Amino acid sequence: MGLLGRVERSPYRGIGSRQDLIPLYVYEGGNAYLRSYRVGLKFDARPWRLDLFLTRRFEGTPYELTPDELPGLTRREQGADVGVGFAWRGERNEALYVEAMRDATAVSHGGELRLGYRHEFGAGRLRLRPHLMLGWRNSALNDYYYGVSPAEAAPGRPAYEAGAGSEVQLDLYAVYRLPSDWVAIGGLTMTRRSSGVRNSPIVEGDRVQLGAFAGVMYDFSPQTRKWPEGRPTIARVFYGASSDCDMLQIVRLACTSTHTQDPTNVAGYEIGRPLVQRLNDWPLDIAVLVGVVRHKEYGLQGDFWQVNGYIKAYYYGLPWSHRVNTRLGFGAGLSYARRVPFMEQRDQAVRSRDTSRLLNYMDPTIDVSLGDVIGSRRLRDTYVGLGVSHRSGIFGSSQLLGNVNGGSNYIYSYLEANF
Repeated sequence: MGLLGRVERSPYRGIGSRQDLIPLYVYEGGNAYLRSYRVGLKFDARPWRLDLFLTRRFEGTPYELTPDELPGLTRREQGADVGVGFAWRGERNEALYVEAMRDATAVSHGGELRLGYRHEFGAGRLRLRPHLMLGWRNSALNDYYYGVSPAEAAPGRPAYEAGAGSEVQLDLYAVYRLPSDWVAIGGLTMTRRSSGVRNSPIVEGDRVQLGAFAGVMYDFSPQTRKWPEGRPTIARVFYGASSDCDMLQIVRLACTSTHTQDPTNVAGYEIGRPLVQRLNDWPLDIAVLVGVVRHKEYGLQGDFWQVNGYIKAYYYGLPWSHRVNTRLGFGAGLSYARRVPFMEQRDQAVRSRDTSRLLNYMDPTIDVSLGDVIGSRRLRDTYVGLGVSHRSGIFGSSQLLGNVNGGSNYIYSYLEANF
């Protein structure tokens, strides 16, 4: 887990450079993975690997345009692509891959084919990974982000179709392992768009798009921590109601009201696995969970699904936990909703702020062992509790999360069991 800062020169005329914060949640399992902007399933039979994934597309105009920035131009939204990838990996940490992607959010209706090569090398604590990617983008994708429709045409900005074309991207990534399982990361990126894109009247001339990033992470991987043997599967179900209280107010029990402005509810199911037991020999466990949530909007808009993926810490060192095991939990990760929940739309509209289907996710909880409460040893690893399902941006500073400053809270009760 960690945080990454990124700066990138915008391809759009008159925009200049843009800064971005990206929350980092990285999980690499046997058949599934999460990388903040990408989640997928993998089927590994060395040296071959097949991936099925959903990934965020970091393209589009800035979320908050000033009146003199691209006047009269419709905002180009970020999208998400569903894709399939096939890779070959060599014995010297090199890999050759091909990926085919298609817009999954009805934003651009475009598609892209990528061919790439990467090679990792280094010594001691430092690892370097150069990466070369050649991409071919269809006309729908390029026209959405870099074309000009007849309705957007203006003096000095004629209607324009960017058309299909190829691009090349060259990256250099660096990873440096710090003491105590901390990891510093950084890198440089260079992208050369197709001539059809570079000649667009809304693109800043014939130039290479440059970017840089740096960040820090804490590593829970099995190279540094012994994984629990015979790890159980975590399963839980929950049901909750919308609340207009802030998350911290709810955690402090300073505000616990529900359905004060709308009657919306959520119901969810999650599964997970423990990653670390007794971190640093503290009464603290780390787990990873994924799940689906059904939003009941009661006619305010259509009901819809939400997908969550997050890493969660459980603390069980309270003075009475040896009698009735009581856990304080806190999860952090990402949440993608098929539609923006009604309460988020309502609150953001009042503040004239943007919404996003992809947001940061937090999950503070408190629970007790059902077996300890009723005196059943068989149910000692079954817990009942209360929690908050919280979606939010990072103070409007994360392009990944739509530069959203705001979100939603649902207070819920749950049943969790280990199998």
